Amino acid sequence: LSPRFNWSELIPLQLWGRTLGLQTANSQFLLEGMPFRIFGGSMHYFRVPREYWEDRMLKMKACGLNTLTTYVPWNLHEQERGKFDFMRNLDLEAFLSLAAKNGLWVILRPGPYICSEWDLGGLPSWLLQDPEMQLRTTYKGFTEAVDAYFDHLMPIVVPLQASTYKRGGPIIAVQVENEYGSYAKDPNYMTYVKMALLNRGIVEMLMTSDNKNGLSFGLVEGALATVNFQKLEPGILKYLDTVQRDQPKMVMEYWTGWFDNWGGPHYVFDADDMVNTVASILKLGASINLYMFHGGTNFGFMNGALEADEYKSDVTSYDYDAVLTEAGDYTSKFFKLRQLFSTIIGQPLPLPPMIESKASYGAILLHQYVSLWDVLPALLQPVKSEFPINMENLRLNESSGQSYGYVLYETVIFGGGHLHTRDHVRDRAQVFVNTMYVGELDYNTVELSLPEGQGFRQLRLLVENRGRVNYGLALNEQRKGLIGDVFLNKTPLRNFKIYSLDMKPAFMKSLRHAAGWSTVPDYFVGPAFFRGRLWIEHQPQDTFLKLQAGWEKGVVFVNGQNLGRYWKIGPQETLYLPGPWLWKGSNEIVIFEERTAGRIIQSVDIPYLGRTQYVD
Repeated sequence: LSPRFNWSELIPLQLWGRTLGLQTANSQFLLEGMPFRIFGGSMHYFRVPREYWEDRMLKMKACGLNTLTTYVPWNLHEQERGKFDFMRNLDLEAFLSLAAKNGLWVILRPGPYICSEWDLGGLPSWLLQDPEMQLRTTYKGFTEAVDAYFDHLMPIVVPLQASTYKRGGPIIAVQVENEYGSYAKDPNYMTYVKMALLNRGIVEMLMTSDNKNGLSFGLVEGALATVNFQKLEPGILKYLDTVQRDQPKMVMEYWTGWFDNWGGPHYVFDADDMVNTVASILKLGASINLYMFHGGTNFGFMNGALEADEYKSDVTSYDYDAVLTEAGDYTSKFFKLRQLFSTIIGQPLPLPPMIESKASYGAILLHQYVSLWDVLPALLQPVKSEFPINMENLRLNESSGQSYGYVLYETVIFGGGHLHTRDHVRDRAQVFVNTMYVGELDYNTVELSLPEGQGFRQLRLLVENRGRVNYGLALNEQRKGLIGDVFLNKTPLRNFKIYSLDMKPAFMKSLRHAAGWSTVPDYFVGPAFFRGRLWIEHQPQDTFLKLQAGWEKGVVFVNGQNLGRYWKIGPQETLYLPGPWLWKGSNEIVIFEERTAGRIIQSVDIPYLGRTQYVD
């Protein structure tokens, strides 16, 4: 690969007052009329603490990249219908401006659907309140919601476009939807999304993004088609010529690794295989975007899920075996790619920034607990309903329903017998008679025997939303909780008290001051909340929390921040805890444990994401 490109002058803040932006001519990209190749990397602002955005961007530049790509998650920016949030870690304008400051162009991927192993592919769950909802189509209920969202999003984005901004806007291209060729339920939909962008002031180059099988079904006139893959099959880039003539070739997603599901292995992709494939793509004259350059974390309850042969939810870590680790550290992929890109660019690259040291704070004692059953009446008002109601349709959050977390369904039964869900549990229910644990129900286990007993008793189903499917044809069926009747001895259960356990900051704050906290006994069966303190003497550093033997399944909160889920089935064994979320002095750790709890968790300086398996 001979050195051909010197882009030292082609950076956002040095091209003020430009008018041309990114164009195509004679099968190549031009930027302000000069030949240009996109060396891109994906990093999502919503998966990385804001304090680390710039560090990751500097590492992109040091690797030899010139372009950053990011999705925009609708379900974070509009968690409740009509309430928009672009502050703090969701400050998209600040993120894009920071990219410009650090000499990175931006390809923006605003969806509205983003896939990305993210709950419902980034679509807000309140869309599913409509029983007739047809996501990713021109169904009126969907397009009206998209229009309202784009009306708020585009005024942030439009001024930051490269050819309209007077002081160095970074956005050189905008993607129309995402991998629609693999969905393709409405031939008019892609035109609708394209016009929704154009009518709100998008003037930069439009692109689509699909795998090879979906490529021809995901096209829209006026947008450059790009392709996604991991293995460079013979002819895959030439295949782009069959759908568009004389256009530059671009791999929008070159998958540098892969994501993990609970119960599976930690997938890795060989570094040499990856770099050799990148070199081959570049030899063919194509532009490339590394998906992911830096994966980050599915903090909170935001992980997605797969539903092919069976439902599989994604783990909390989005390490992805990417170029940088989940915590932003270098991998061998980084240095191999840096060497490759430097030979092509033909100029010295910036020195890689120093890595942040990680801390091992040792053992943390969880010294107090309170049972879920003891805090429920004080903290939550139940929704009362004759019939079970799915999570999204609960009358909560100013009619936006509940999006994530757990729902507890309580009803009164007389006697025991045969409990059958008719596959109406989404996704996993723990079953209790009064406070006695009886068993679990999920996709594979749809019936249980309830023990006989005297008089009336409470039947409780604690249902977890483990993450909505983010890819495939089942998006319209992603309602969670109890999505239909549950039967006891063939009679449908009625008259429920339904408690929303979304574990949002307001709930966690109330929990802190709740009565009933007491010393943890030698043995306890959940569900319960546990808390302890981590004392830090000096400036806090990144660390990883490891839940030792004894902990089974639950969620960890540190200073009110939801780090995400843990589960003893693995593969993931540590949760990433960013240093900026810790305080000098006392830090509160709260764990919601569904079943059996330990007494101690460990703060360690090395992550453990599970036994590895190479991607085929």
